[in-house]
Amino acid sequence: MQNMRRIAPSTYIHERPGWPRFRWDRERISVQLVEIRHRQGRLIGRMEGLGFQLQTEAVLHSLTEEVLKSSEIEGEVLDRDQVRSSIARHLGIDIGGLTPADRDVEGVVEMMLDATQKYDRPLTARRLFDWHAALFPTGRSGMSRIRVGAWRDDKNGPMQVISGAIGKEHVHYQAPQAGRLREEIKAFLDWFEKDNAEDLVLKAGIAHLWFVTIHPFEDGNGRIARAIADMVLARSERSPQRFYSMSAQIRQERKAYYEILEATQRGDLDITRWLEWFLACLGRAFSRAETILATVLDKARFWERFAAVSFNDRQRSLVTRLLNGFEGKLTSSKWAKLAHTSQDTALRDIDDLIGKRVLVKDSAGGRSTSYSLAPIK
Repeated sequence: MQNMRRIAPSTYIHERPGWPRFRWDRERISVQLVEIRHRQGRLIGRMEGLGFQLQTEAVLHSLTEEVLKSSEIEGEVLDRDQVRSSIARHLGIDIGGLTPADRDVEGVVEMMLDATQKYDRPLTARRLFDWHAALFPTGRSGMSRIRVGAWRDDKNGPMQVISGAIGKEHVHYQAPQAGRLREEIKAFLDWFEKDNAEDLVLKAGIAHLWFVTIHPFEDGNGRIARAIADMVLARSERSPQRFYSMSAQIRQERKAYYEILEATQRGDLDITRWLEWFLACLGRAFSRAETILATVLDKARFWERFAAVSFNDRQRSLVTRLLNGFEGKLTSSKWAKLAHTSQDTALRDIDDLIGKRVLVKDSAGGRSTSYSLAPIK
């Protein structure tokens, strides 16, 4: 995202007469909404029936995915272990061997937890500024210095979402002029905190679209819009427990996400298609949560199976990494690096776990032997 010279714009949704009085086909949406609400309730019921320890693990998994994938949508890749450790530390979850987190990771985690764990507190301009400052602790986005904790001023031209090489840019969207921001944000926040008749799941989709359309910051608008949607979804469930990740599903459907967003922002005030996509995406996030449930149960079965097996601290730490979704192949060299030990010690650790039937050698050949967790039967 960057600023460019002004061009003759198309008519965007915020330029339409009546903005921001959105409308949609209530009959079409209501059928889909009833189904989504039913699935939401069923998922929450299943997760709450897991017991405290497994619930905690499911929440930690879901929040980790939410932070990682919301950043990935914007092209920023965070360290999974840092994110997981930061969330665990903030929530007081004992996972053992916490990994120190960089300040930018801490900031994203703090914003997400503030939105979901304190979902019942009012959303204000000051709170949005705090979230924005947490996202950009150095005052920079990449190599560029940006206004942090303040609305954009458009001093370098209109705020545009673009793609393509220099000289061949495609403008996907142009946001409202900076001079309109105070009025636009006031209207949004007044609506957001108003006790209106809209279903809160539907309100999450509207809030996401409305905020990212206003685009009040120089950067970080997408991540904050998704945090706002998560906040409303937490209100819809009256619980800070997060058992699914909307951002993880959006990341998987990123192309479709940007296409429907652009089409809606270039359209009129009828947002039926956007709401249909948002609800369908949420439904797919619920389906994805079944995978999270399976992962959590697999971990529980693993530790139950090996309850009588002794692990040293290095072994327990590396096995936990494997259970949490280790990226790539685990070799003795990686083990030595991650455990801060010698190659010989790493090999002894690995051989010991193979002997205890915790690890197995991978069958695939190559210059380096790799290892995986033994299948749980």
